[in-house]
Amino acid sequence: MTAAISEPGAEAAETSVAVKKPSGGGLGRYVLIRFLLIIPTIFILTTLVFFLMRITGDPISASMGGRLTTDQLAERIHAAGYDRPILVQYLEYMGNLLKGDFGTAISDGQPVSSILLNYGTATVELVFYALIVAFIIGIPLGMLAAYHRDKAPDAALRILAILGYATPVFFAGMILKLVFGVFLPILPVAGRGTTETEYIMSGVVGPTRFYIIDAIRIGNVEVLGDVLAHAVLPAIALGVLTAGVFLRLVRTNLIGTLGQQYIDSGRSRGISEFRLVTKHAYRPALIPIITVMGMQIALMLAGAVLTETTFEWKGLGFKLAEYLTARDFVAVQGIVVFLAIIVALTNFLVDVIAAFIDPRVRY
Repeated sequence: MTAAISEPGAEAAETSVAVKKPSGGGLGRYVLIRFLLIIPTIFILTTLVFFLMRITGDPISASMGGRLTTDQLAERIHAAGYDRPILVQYLEYMGNLLKGDFGTAISDGQPVSSILLNYGTATVELVFYALIVAFIIGIPLGMLAAYHRDKAPDAALRILAILGYATPVFFAGMILKLVFGVFLPILPVAGRGTTETEYIMSGVVGPTRFYIIDAIRIGNVEVLGDVLAHAVLPAIALGVLTAGVFLRLVRTNLIGTLGQQYIDSGRSRGISEFRLVTKHAYRPALIPIITVMGMQIALMLAGAVLTETTFEWKGLGFKLAEYLTARDFVAVQGIVVFLAIIVALTNFLVDVIAAFIDPRVRY
């Protein structure tokens, strides 16, 4: 009987190869897959919105019912093509959507695409301000809570975080308006600017429609100050919601990071706990915030409806409330689909950024 003798080192080499073999795809493959997933995501969201909007019937009857005679209503329905089979309407809508045509609002006759262009920038600007507020409040307070773990400041900050993301946006907005508009009248409580600012902005050549950018472009310091002053209360009302989430995330992940071996090594070398928290441990703790930011932006876009209505901030949320009141489902459908597309694209960008920051994020 002959014994099989393996070549020395062969087994070790096979083990080495097995260890070096990557467990998942590279960054390029991950980004490509995430990008391709946008297509079915947008398709499903758009399809759901279309059919949910048609549950109550055709948009003409929903918007004009009771204001037109039966014959006039039937004529308008036929002219708009809403008497055709629902599947035919759906295919036509999807085809128009691919060409950038979101339809025409029934109540005021405006193309929905122009509504998105004119008012969408205001909503994006508000969400940007709210994110800044969330970062300024949530991250430092989360670090402070982790530094004072299981002590009185930590407990107080955790309660503050719960209140932050449990308080309805419209209620927070009303409290802010009452405090800073009535008791301490130091901040404006409505609009994106004064009448004078709005007039100046309407005359800007080639406007971006982002008031802060246009104010910087024209070099008007007073207009810039007015724009920022009008943004403070809406940004706080919307940003506090996400700040509470960031606070809890930073605290939890920072406490976990402070238990790592390299942090213990730093302690053994005499590095202060404050320096370990602020210089060494906080960066890894920020990665989860990047990964959930897409979801938080989606929540902010949803909260923008109430925030813009409360502060008369004329963005997509403000217009969406108007069109809902008018039962203009064509405009509502266009705005909701556009916001869904923005959310899908934002999630893609956030996932790509997270993959660049954390090599472990791969398929």
